Amino acid sequence: MGFLIWLIIGGIVGWLASLVMRTDGQQGILLNVVVGIVGAFLGGLLISPLVGVGTINQGITIGSVLVSLVGAIILLAIVNLFRRGRVR
Repeated sequence: MGFLIWLIIGGIVGWLASLVMRTDGQQGILLNVVVGIVGAFLGGLLISPLVGVGTINQGITIGSVLVSLVGAIILLAIVNLFRRGRVR
């Protein structure tokens, strides 16, 4: 059951990040889930130690969703930088 909730929250985080970065039309549901989960991992590595909040991998709270969202936005910015030559 935890894995299913992890996928759902990861999909929502990835979808929100794609809306912020205006890449929603290029991505499907599966890519949104991947971006959300990888973004949560990236946020856990970079942002979580700075603010002292976990990610959706450790527990679902408002702070963990925000850390995961910022990580997903950073991931999409890096992808856009390499794909288009600019962050957008």
